[in-house]
Amino acid sequence: MRVRLGSGWMILGFMVAMGQGGTGWASSGGRTATCARAVTEGEVRAGQRFVKVFGDGLEVMLEPLESGWILRILPVGVPRTEHDYAELASPPYRSVSPLLISTDFSFRAQDAVAWNPRHFRFAADKAMFAEMSKAYGEYRSKPVPSTAAMNRLAELVGRAPEGTIQILDARLVPGTGDQAKMAAAVASHFSTTAHSLEQPEDSHGTPLGKITWIRFRISLELPEEFRVDRGVVVEQYGCSKPPF
Repeated sequence: MRVRLGSGWMILGFMVAMGQGGTGWASSGGRTATCARAVTEGEVRAGQRFVKVFGDGLEVMLEPLESGWILRILPVGVPRTEHDYAELASPPYRSVSPLLISTDFSFRAQDAVAWNPRHFRFAADKAMFAEMSKAYGEYRSKPVPSTAAMNRLAELVGRAPEGTIQILDARLVPGTGDQAKMAAAVASHFSTTAHSLEQPEDSHGTPLGKITWIRFRISLELPEEFRVDRGVVVEQYGCSKPPF
């Protein structure tokens, strides 16, 4: 499937976003291996921020938006740049994204909760992020990106570790509008995701509604030499591909 990345096309599809790209690390081997992932759980109310340092100077964040939250992976104690480690590794760009738990792009509150779980990728370290930033800059430098620029960015995304965010429970004011076509493509687990419906404060609904609270579980695949912070839960699991 072709997916638009900004102003160009890449054969990446929604395999990353919808979890159809498989789990484990990109490789040419395919031997049985043991992989590890950092796992954290938490909850946030509308307008609240969640931050957890998970290791090697990186933190995972749910940053509040007026419309919900966006998941970011950032270096700790470093001034923010234009992009973050998850954003550049999780195309499509400037479009519907698994990083957005929100009512952006005509997603109703119930659609955002029903896209569950969500799969994304992230730069494993500063060096990979620098490579992605350079490749993304080349990709965005022309109105029609070159095949070489698209292929380079796709190759870096394919090597990036995977992450998953699963909504364990939610409270929301449901939207009254019709479901958008893009939401219908991914929002398929509303009935199997724990949730509570709330009434709007003024008794008047809105087309998109609002997510007022979520409880979630974030899992992040770890490269082989990744140094996990003390207190972070690490799960070992069998995988068909060797670590990054």
